[in-house]
Amino acid sequence: MDHLTSLRDAEPKPFWLDDPRRPRATPALVGGTTCDLLVVGGGYAGLWTALVAKERDPATDVVLIEGTEIGHAASGRNGGFCESSLTHGLGNGLDRWPDEIATLERLGRENLQAMEDAVERYGIDCDWERTGSLTVATEPHQLPWLAEEAETAARYGATTTLLDADAVRAEIDSPTFLGGLWNKSDTAMVNPARLAWGLKRACLDLGVRIHEHTPGLSLDEHGAVVAVRTPYGRVTAPRVALATNAYPSLLRRHRLYTVPVYDYALMTEPLTADQLAAVGWKNRQGWSDPANHFHYVRISADNRILWGGYDVVYRYAGRVSAENERRPETFATLARTFFRTFPQLEGVRFSHAWGGAIDTSTRFCVFFDTSHHGKVAYAAGFTGLGVGATRFGAEVMLDLLAGARTERTSLALVRRKPLPFPPEPARAIGIGLTQRSLTRSDRNEGRRDLWLRTLDRLGLGFGS
Repeated sequence: MDHLTSLRDAEPKPFWLDDPRRPRATPALVGGTTCDLLVVGGGYAGLWTALVAKERDPATDVVLIEGTEIGHAASGRNGGFCESSLTHGLGNGLDRWPDEIATLERLGRENLQAMEDAVERYGIDCDWERTGSLTVATEPHQLPWLAEEAETAARYGATTTLLDADAVRAEIDSPTFLGGLWNKSDTAMVNPARLAWGLKRACLDLGVRIHEHTPGLSLDEHGAVVAVRTPYGRVTAPRVALATNAYPSLLRRHRLYTVPVYDYALMTEPLTADQLAAVGWKNRQGWSDPANHFHYVRISADNRILWGGYDVVYRYAGRVSAENERRPETFATLARTFFRTFPQLEGVRFSHAWGGAIDTSTRFCVFFDTSHHGKVAYAAGFTGLGVGATRFGAEVMLDLLAGARTERTSLALVRRKPLPFPPEPARAIGIGLTQRSLTRSDRNEGRRDLWLRTLDRLGLGFGS
């Protein structure tokens, strides 16, 4: 079967959101209201902020507004890798915060465990599996990278196993796998949309007032309070947490600190027993490869394979729109690389094909800020690793709004912002040059050219 034929029946929508258990939206806000804490954004960052605020003080009156529906954006479109890293991987954290990395790794593991505890405490049915994750080498030059990563990760508390070709293929069988590194402790796999919907239900049960189809349009300070205008009303609160991520911030000064880039994924039909046996995958780990144009891959609760990554696309001026969620040329590339990786699955078809926006920052992980005399807190720039890190971001925003000096707020990660992206057209030109250099690097055994080395020295990050 030609790889393009496998896409013939693929639904152009996220698999996770195509679910009969999807809850009905709550009513939009009509008229004015007041509260103790307003949360703007109904993805993971906003939901965790609302939930943790109620856990800290059940008497807090919390309102959450969401422009579309809970889980509509990245929280319902991602691969479902819930990782402990707060810094988009240990390597990025070591490069940027070497003096804090041990603390950041510990806080990340505590955060992941707190998420797992919340899933159990609130009875969230989201297919949570603490499987760990594999990094697989598909090129010989990547094998030393894995050995170095194994040594470094073990030094900072990870439970890792370095696998040769036979051992990694005993876990997941692909003729392209030359070796692997299994981090057994720091990743859970999850159904991302059901996690968002479960957090929504938990928030409602604790008394959070949620209004969907209620975008925040503007933000203004009025003495001791801040007012956020919506299409049909206004919310006034002494504290506001902004969790809009890839969408334009209500604070204009923050808009150069992130750019939305589009990531794409395919989902297969459920594998038969014979197909599953041909692949193995008994331990159900998610996996990825260390190339610049990398894939991220996992198996779902009903034994489908999610196949995502490779291309990441920036649109001029950073426009976020539904039309960017379909990119046939990327879907074709993903289908081709799928069958190259798993030739034994010839004949499998894809049921869904979709894309979504990621809020990328130049340091490749979350940053924070406050405004309006400390009444407003902001977290953004999770750069594709937000399933886990957003809960940590929620804790930080609540600490900042409370004016509390905590271990979290003392971190340089929290106190310092990344370099902003340049305005257009320099932004698009720079991103285009970077993407071409990353492609050349993959074709040249990972060697980085002068452009990439210059970006590294400046602390500017942009991956595929």
